[in-house]
Amino acid sequence: MTDEAVRPRFRRGVKFRFDETRQAWVLLAPEKLFTPQGTAVEILKRVDGERTLDEIVDDLASVFQAPRDLIARDVEVMLRDLEAKGAVWL
Repeated sequence: MTDEAVRPRFRRGVKFRFDETRQAWVLLAPEKLFTPQGTAVEILKRVDGERTLDEIVDDLASVFQAPRDLIARDVEVMLRDLEAKGAVWL
């Protein structure tokens, strides 16, 4: 598991916002567009550079009333994937 004290944040030039044209949340990165769905949107809403990974996982586990270890794995997999694609810093 990634260090839970890490504060995930978007890389410079990356924006997460609701796109009125598409009527969907989008993650805009230089020359890239990601269209996250469902839980991925909820994870990204909490990526602000202030909350720790631990706080994000705790919040999601509470909101979705799901086992913390399951949420932690899902969050880590998603954020590592976005890190590899150059969208977030961990």
